[in-house]
Amino acid sequence: MNPVSIPPPPGASPAPGRRDAEATKAAILRAARYFLARHAHADITLKAVAERAGVSAPLVLKYFGNKDALFARVMSFEEDAETFLDAPLEDLGRHMVRQILTGQRERGADPVLRIAFAPLHGDHGDVLRANFRAQVLDRLAARLPGPDAAVRAELALATALGLSMMLGIARGPELRSLPVEDVVDRYGPTVQAHLTGPARPAGT
Repeated sequence: MNPVSIPPPPGASPAPGRRDAEATKAAILRAARYFLARHAHADITLKAVAERAGVSAPLVLKYFGNKDALFARVMSFEEDAETFLDAPLEDLGRHMVRQILTGQRERGADPVLRIAFAPLHGDHGDVLRANFRAQVLDRLAARLPGPDAAVRAELALATALGLSMMLGIARGPELRSLPVEDVVDRYGPTVQAHLTGPARPAGT
């Protein structure tokens, strides 16, 4: 008689092998994001990504197939947008600021900053821009009421990206030294003002 396979109970932790695989994939994606923010797509090698992730190049191929498949994941904002925009509209500005800060400080991965590096990547930069518009900008605009929703979405994201660039590119020391919630309290209302401020008819 064949042994009966008993599924794990709901909420149980994944098996150690699966945890290790997910951690490895996450490390590879972090390494790929690191290079995407610093080098042209054509100059990035899987060997360099593997070395930064602390794994072998064949393991990168095992999990992602090839360089194009790996960077298709990195150039997508879909997963980040889920978290970045996951808050009630009345608190979304503060939430977006908090996600930028905690992303950079705790995970080394800003949810939106990589759009700033699109000019480095030639045709792949066009993919990055298209993904950002569809997965972040259009998604945010769809949540906003009023005739100027698209404009307010762009202004809110421009404001959020300014914070991203000061933290991640200019690396402003005073801002980086402040507690997360202090920055959220100071900057969140600025983003929120674009999201839920008074609507203005187009052309005014």
